[in-house]
Amino acid sequence: MHRNLVLGFGVVAYGVFFATFLYLIGFLSGVGVPKSIDSGTAGSLGAAVLIDTLLLLAFGVQHSVMARPRFKAWWTRFVPRPIERSMYVLASSLVLIALYVAWQPIPAPVWEATRPVARGGLTALFFGGFGLVLFSTFLIDHFDLFGLRQVVLFFRERAYSEKRFVMPLLYRFIRHPLYVGWFIAFWATPTMSAGHFLLALVMTAYMLVAIPMEERDLEALHGESYRRWRERTPAFVPRIGGTGPETSPPIGVETV
Repeated sequence: MHRNLVLGFGVVAYGVFFATFLYLIGFLSGVGVPKSIDSGTAGSLGAAVLIDTLLLLAFGVQHSVMARPRFKAWWTRFVPRPIERSMYVLASSLVLIALYVAWQPIPAPVWEATRPVARGGLTALFFGGFGLVLFSTFLIDHFDLFGLRQVVLFFRERAYSEKRFVMPLLYRFIRHPLYVGWFIAFWATPTMSAGHFLLALVMTAYMLVAIPMEERDLEALHGESYRRWRERTPAFVPRIGGTGPETSPPIGVETV
């Protein structure tokens, strides 16, 4: 495959991802987007729950299946290896775009914070959650995670190698700061509609199911060092009064 095409495809896939990521912030907050999670005319409750749940499950299945090593080994028989990650990123973005388009609003309120301090605090948590997600991706190599490193190396005719690095900052104290960010982003809202609640609930359940699969893949890839780090490092909440490990083992990126 021509180097310019590989690079161009990777850049486009990354651009679609980043636009989709930014739209998700507006989709959940209802700010700055033509369609949010609660906009539109509500129809049948049963149909809305069914459609929205199927859209969320479609994202979960695509996101996890394409991240598994066995699928990658099969997939790269047909797709050039330098764009495998970009294909994954683009597929995830397209599934999310379909979710934005087809989502059915369920506007019934689950809770609503009325005091300005509470609303301001929950809004700040919401944006902080997305900030934590983005920050965590840079801690584990943002550009490798979203396929740009792979296509740039191919363009420069340099071999790709798996990143092996010491866990920086947050990863010394919890194993999954990225997912903590997602939990916060999905649940921290001053106005929780039934539709938003459904999305937060299904996505939380998906992550709790997917994380053990990811950890098994990482242990198979990195062996004993990863297993020891996993055993001594909490998944989501740091130990009060504890200290991080003196040295953190090299592991891969979070890919569910």
